Amino acid sequence: MKSSTWKECLISNESIKISPDKEKAKSLVKTANERIDVFGKKINKKNANFVFEIYYTSILEKIHAIVLLEGYKIRNHICLGFFIRDFLKNEKFFRTFDDFRYKRNSIVYYGKKMDFKTAQITIEKAKKFSNELEEILNKNYFQ
Repeated sequence: MKSSTWKECLISNESIKISPDKEKAKSLVKTANERIDVFGKKINKKNANFVFEIYYTSILEKIHAIVLLEGYKIRNHICLGFFIRDFLKNEKFFRTFDDFRYKRNSIVYYGKKMDFKTAQITIEKAKKFSNELEEILNKNYFQ
């Protein structure tokens, strides 16, 4: 069964309830930020798609940190999106994350790279999204 809601992700065990893990969540956020600091700074025509993938991976880690703090484990990116949309009740974040997921899958699974201008715009959106996730984590979980 292919899930189309957070509830279906739970029913199908694509997402499961676990004990919250604040230390693991902090570690994920630290790793996400270090990855961006080391690999996400210089953007050019040759590396723009790779830099986007770095941001996408870091965004995933920050979302997984929130998921962990809420006491869940999610096994796929689609259910991560439904967690954002249905559990966190954030339609805007869901649409943004789903756009990133689609673009990343196009690169990784279909060899369809973004043109440089699209990659630049997408990376800027990813930077903003990553910062917003960090604000949510700091405001709601790491006080």
